Amino acid sequence: MLAIIAPTMVSCSGNDDDDLVGNWVKLGDFSGSPRTSATGTTLNDLGYIGLGYNYTQDERLSDFWTYDADRNTWDQIADFPGNARTNAVSFAADGKLYVGSGFDGTSGERLKDFWEYNPTTNQWTEIAELQSDNVNSPNVDGREGMTAFSINGVGYVLGGSDADGTAYKDMYAYDPAIGSWSKKADFGGSKRANAVAFVIGDYAYVCTGISNGSYPNDFYRYDAVQDRWEELRKISDNSDDSYDDDYDIIRTNAVAFTADGKGYIATGGRGSSGSDVWEYDPTTDLWTEKTSFEGSSRYNAVAFTIDGVGYVLTGQQGTTSNFDDMFRFDPNAEYEEND
Repeated sequence: MLAIIAPTMVSCSGNDDDDLVGNWVKLGDFSGSPRTSATGTTLNDLGYIGLGYNYTQDERLSDFWTYDADRNTWDQIADFPGNARTNAVSFAADGKLYVGSGFDGTSGERLKDFWEYNPTTNQWTEIAELQSDNVNSPNVDGREGMTAFSINGVGYVLGGSDADGTAYKDMYAYDPAIGSWSKKADFGGSKRANAVAFVIGDYAYVCTGISNGSYPNDFYRYDAVQDRWEELRKISDNSDDSYDDDYDIIRTNAVAFTADGKGYIATGGRGSSGSDVWEYDPTTDLWTEKTSFEGSSRYNAVAFTIDGVGYVLTGQQGTTSNFDDMFRFDPNAEYEEND
């Protein structure tokens, strides 16, 4: 089962406000097959994407690819050796890629295995499955739709939902130097799946997603040194005169990336697929709307950052189509319409 939001979808994006800043550039298509619910991140200045589901082939995928922005070139790496799956998570830590959790479409269970990819040897190695270091309750349920990020060489995964659709808020860290998982402070807000995270400096920022059928509007920052969550301003207009700006950032199955010390959320939606883009400034704890994503509106896409530039690719619109197109975003450039 894929993580699906309502099937009434908007057919394409549009820019109704010419005053919005930011420019999307359409690049060459992703070299792999079209897909949705893939996973991706950045490692050693390369973008990584793999797994997911291809509607045309009715197939969950195991292939993995890297994108070199300097050469504008894709290279296929060794296939993921675990079960093909959707809604997995990935993070980069200590020079290696880590991929795990998700749903394989056949077992009925959600997964908790994790794998390490070494780019030097082009080999995958299975690591410890997701677990707690609490001797009294070490078992952790398999999940899909978890949220992942890395800070200072340590990877973190949180939340997600189990086979019954129940959402969680627990968080675990994997330290490659130790080779084991440890339980960290529970996420400070509502339980959730399909949220987004971005890292600025030494802090991770987490918001959006779906929480047992509702769409939360809370927003939190994680301090890894203190193992502590701090609540920030909400991501919706709540009539607070200090930042009342008609915010409408609430959504699920979106993507996030960073550029020049700011965080960005794009695509996703609630009830329909979205195209709007929001920029977060950590120095003011405020959001600014940017030029809308210029491809077809979508959800379950993948995003990564290379050299301070955000890239968005793949995803789906509706329940029978998926994409292989790719776009680059310059948040400070004036809008120029794509051909």
